[in-house]
Amino acid sequence: MDLFEKILADQGPLGAHADEWHGYFTYPKLEGEIKPWMTFQGKEVLTWSLNNYLGLANHPEVRKVDAEASAEWGMAYPMGSRMMSGNSNLHEQLEVQLSEFVKKEDTVLLNFGYQGVISIIDALIDRKDVVVYDSQSHACIIDGLRMHLGKRFVYPHNNIENLEKQLERAQKVVEETGGAILVITEGVFGMAGSLGSLQEIVALKKKHNFRLLVDDAHGFGTMGSTGAGTGEALGVQDEIDVYFSTFAKSMATIGAFVSSTKEVCRYLRYNMRSQIFAKSLPMPITIGAIKRLEMLRSQPELRENLWNVVTTLQNGLKAKGFNIGQTQSPVTPVFLKGGTNEAGHIVIDLRTNYNIFCSIVVFPVVPKDVIMLRIIPTAAHTIDDVEKTLAAFEDIAKNLQAGKYNKPMPTLKEVLV
Repeated sequence: MDLFEKILADQGPLGAHADEWHGYFTYPKLEGEIKPWMTFQGKEVLTWSLNNYLGLANHPEVRKVDAEASAEWGMAYPMGSRMMSGNSNLHEQLEVQLSEFVKKEDTVLLNFGYQGVISIIDALIDRKDVVVYDSQSHACIIDGLRMHLGKRFVYPHNNIENLEKQLERAQKVVEETGGAILVITEGVFGMAGSLGSLQEIVALKKKHNFRLLVDDAHGFGTMGSTGAGTGEALGVQDEIDVYFSTFAKSMATIGAFVSSTKEVCRYLRYNMRSQIFAKSLPMPITIGAIKRLEMLRSQPELRENLWNVVTTLQNGLKAKGFNIGQTQSPVTPVFLKGGTNEAGHIVIDLRTNYNIFCSIVVFPVVPKDVIMLRIIPTAAHTIDDVEKTLAAFEDIAKNLQAGKYNKPMPTLKEVLV
């Protein structure tokens, strides 16, 4: 069979709907400045889908530094990978400051979070090693594990009893191979907002020999007394052997980092292929990240504003009888009962009649009879935004219960009329 014939015959679960819903459910265009109210399909909508936790994306101080750095340096400098020709004092300065903030000895900058995680996993382990990981781990972790040539064992989300069983299985394997064990989990699980059971996991180190890698993309900047992450919030930052986060959430920019001991970071610098063979972060992005980190550290009111919105929203939802799962973070899921067809009508109703834009999750990410609306509060949202959303959600819940969404889906053309 011809390769193109094969892929065009099966577009995949998302691609199958591309012709019908491209630009609305998939690849929607939110236009205007990044803020709670943006433009979608020509109308102003209250947006709950941007991971701009601290509201830095459009902060005037950040915009000023970004503009000045771009004017001074352009987007090309430095050219080449950092190992060959793309290093600078400012890249190293950012690494030092990140290390101080997350309380680790050293840090390595990464160009992107997704490819960074893949490369960290690839560099740390070989075919003799065993990985044990949480079943709800992010796609970047799963893709990193696809490259792993050794054994990997998964445990149900936050099930510590099962984790210990997988560690026992892993131990038997590495006794034969001479390898080691790496446990991977997340600080904040970004889909439903639950925290990784970090305290219970690190307690297992007393009985089992393993190292712990934590992806804290949603915890960095939002969790802990200083915003240093979920490890700080749970009092186990010192026990996290390899700490990863991205700049794409609280920092509202491009890039990521990994922190550990000096020896481990030196090893990663010389073995992460995604960094050795890719261009260094451009200087404006590096300077912009330094500014964002400074604000994150020196302006706790940003995090306080975020949590004020989070608490008001989550308490309001619970008071109205909504199921928000086990979230202990800003990520706010709202679980409803219904199928994919009803989920589509809910999104259309929210966007068309209530001017609310939020993400929706359906089967196979959640069970067939579950609809999950995923809300991402930010420091830029207001209590008035929260009240509007609570009222709208109360209406759609009544409509869902009354069966008003149990009808055929309209076409995109009909929706946009």
